[in-house]
Amino acid sequence: MDDVELKFEKTIENLESRLLNIRAGRANPAMLNGIQASYYGVPTPIQSLANITVPEARSLMIKPFDKSALKEIERAINEANLGITPINNGEMIILTIPELTEEKRREYVKMAKSVCEEAKVALRNIRQDANNEIKKQELPEDEEKMYLDDIQEQVNAYNKKIDEIFKEKETELMRV
Repeated sequence: MDDVELKFEKTIENLESRLLNIRAGRANPAMLNGIQASYYGVPTPIQSLANITVPEARSLMIKPFDKSALKEIERAINEANLGITPINNGEMIILTIPELTEEKRREYVKMAKSVCEEAKVALRNIRQDANNEIKKQELPEDEEKMYLDDIQEQVNAYNKKIDEIFKEKETELMRV
């Protein structure tokens, strides 16, 4: 049972980290997660190469520790297709996040809904695996039913949690 609970928690953590990458028109250093720049021929996360700050609500400043990495960071951001053009001033890269249109906001809400649905499918798969494991153990019928009901209650609780997370993200995305 503890193993199932741990898997449910990991599913929620994964969901939250994936939702961070869906931006809401505000600058967030997490937007750059997963983007790697070539640093002396080795793909390296931007967070390891530079200091990333949020001076204003809609801009990010990326100041590399080593200025020779500036061009590679700029190239990596361009190739990541964030929909943001980096501005290189020779010292740092500035990303200005454009204001989102209503259409784009709705598209992001759909993306968030899709990510949440994937998390729910993951919960169902975990439940299925746990149910199969319980049935293999040949427990007394009433004890087996108790475990199955307990797992279903956990799934329901985590589904509710996913719905709440989605509502928060939807509100964040639709806020102008």
